[in-house]
Amino acid sequence: MFGLCVWLSTAVLAQTPAGISAAQARHSGSQYLSPQLLALQNDPARNPLSLFLERGQSLWSAQCSACHGDIASLTSSAAVFPRLGQGGLGLVNLEDQIAICQKRGATHDALGQSKASAVQEEDIVAISAVLHQTAKGQIIRTEAPQAQADKAQWQLHLDQGQKLYTSRMGRMNLACMHCHDQKVGAQMRADTISQGHPTGFPIYRMSWQTAGTVDRRLRACYSGVQAPVPTTGSIELRQLELYLKVRANGMALDGPSIRR
Repeated sequence: MFGLCVWLSTAVLAQTPAGISAAQARHSGSQYLSPQLLALQNDPARNPLSLFLERGQSLWSAQCSACHGDIASLTSSAAVFPRLGQGGLGLVNLEDQIAICQKRGATHDALGQSKASAVQEEDIVAISAVLHQTAKGQIIRTEAPQAQADKAQWQLHLDQGQKLYTSRMGRMNLACMHCHDQKVGAQMRADTISQGHPTGFPIYRMSWQTAGTVDRRLRACYSGVQAPVPTTGSIELRQLELYLKVRANGMALDGPSIRR
């Protein structure tokens, strides 16, 4: 939950963050890490994300390469999500698309029943991690679709994401902007509050002892302000993610990152 709302102007939201005088005014979350965590993140031999990257590469070879070929062919894919779902309905983020592909590729037994177990969240995170690693350095460019009807629907989702970002919620009566606009650099529960740009997902959060997506991090923020936590995959989480990604347009993806 992140953002500088003054950076955004509805007229140009689909292209770049308006009102930013210089790209360097925005910083990825890695710039707010402690020296110890930054050293861990930069050491492949000790970085726990290496396990997820290895798993993601194996899953890609086994499940994805037959259709998509080498993962390098999708270098820019992580930089364009979320986007409208099929038929212009709803919003689909990268992890949703991975789950859709996994379900589509499930094998079946002689009775026509799926032999694949339910799509595993850890597998989705691992594939997402390797796609984001492949996309490291790519510029975020989450843009409105070309069709006018789809563009209007996309804008509605974006407007709702901005509303969620700026609305107070929970027993703490806080909005996302109260931390990520107004308290950047301050300390909270041993964390340094960042600008909240989603450039480094999936993240391996030390308090989780596993890797998680933007969806999971946003739900944790809802919990942090003692607000009702949306269910995984809910439209409000996707709308908020869309707003955050558009807000970060023009920034480079960091690849999977570590957080406390």
